[in-house]
Amino acid sequence: MDGSIQFQITAKGWSRISELQNKPNKESNQAFVAMWFNNKMNSYYQSIKEAIELDGTQCIRIDSEQHNNKICDEIIAQIRKSKYLVADFTGNRGGVYFEAGFALGLGIPVIWMVRNDYLKKIHFDTRQYNHIVYKTEADLKQQLIYRIQATII
Repeated sequence: MDGSIQFQITAKGWSRISELQNKPNKESNQAFVAMWFNNKMNSYYQSIKEAIELDGTQCIRIDSEQHNNKICDEIIAQIRKSKYLVADFTGNRGGVYFEAGFALGLGIPVIWMVRNDYLKKIHFDTRQYNHIVYKTEADLKQQLIYRIQATII
C-alpha cells in the first residue's frame, strides 16, 4: 500500500452535491437585475434599484460592476450569488430570457416584469409567469416594492 486514500462518491453523495450547487442563496444580500441596457431604460432602472435597496439589499446590474472576467462568466457568478433576480423583458432581449432561465434552474426566485407597451411582444413560454406590468417609473417602483415584500422578504 502506498499510503494514498481513495474515495468514491455514491449516488446519494452526487445527489447532495447537486442539491448544494442548485440551492438558492437565501442568506445573500444581493439581487441581480437582468434588463435591456438602453438609455431609454435608465430611469426605469433607477426605480428598480431604489425598490431593491429599500430593505438594504444590494442591487447588481452587470454593466455597473467592475470585473476582469468574460461578461458571461461574471453574469453567471453574480446570479449564483443572488437571493433573487429581477427580469425586465422590455426590449425583448435574449440575454434576459437566458438569465431568468438560469436563475430558475438554480431555484433562485425570479420577479418577472415588462413595460406595458412590450407586453404583447414577450415570448409565449414566459407569459404564464405573473409579470409586473408597468407604465411609469413610479408605477414600476411601487409594484416592485409590493412584489418583493410579498414574495421575497
